[in-house]
Amino acid sequence: MSGPAIPAVGRAALETPVGRIVVLADAERVRRLSWSTAAVTDPCPADGSVLDSTVRQLGEYFAGRRREFDVDLDLDGLEPATRRVLLALREVPYGHAITYGELATLSGTGLPARAIGSVMGANPVPVLVGCHRVLAGDGLGGYSGGPPGQGPATKRWLLELEGILPPPLW
Repeated sequence: MSGPAIPAVGRAALETPVGRIVVLADAERVRRLSWSTAAVTDPCPADGSVLDSTVRQLGEYFAGRRREFDVDLDLDGLEPATRRVLLALREVPYGHAITYGELATLSGTGLPARAIGSVMGANPVPVLVGCHRVLAGDGLGGYSGGPPGQGPATKRWLLELEGILPPPLW
């Protein structure tokens, strides 16, 4: 007797102003988005596939032409509280920010604000679920996305793209 079939996973990469992003997806949902310094030589995703749609939408986002993503995300394997926090975060639109404490309240999980930072670090699909929009009460807070060692700069760039922070003067 065999178990359920494991969906095939494909990957595609996109060069962005904040580094190379790699997207993993099965036939129905995006499973992971991460930054990579390694070359990705997988074939181009099939037209109309989840990978194709995701890479296209990310390209539009980084070009300033997209404010929402309409691809399905796989958040099923996450802890229930983590999943609830990320689903609550999806309600924070482009161009808006929320503090860790506000997101804790919005999620209804009972997690303290400090724990929300750990949840943001567990986000398997940053940018698509905008964890860069979550700020500390006294500043930017952390960010684990971006090329190695570039988390805070990546977060700042994404916040500037969305108009949450003004661009630098010099």
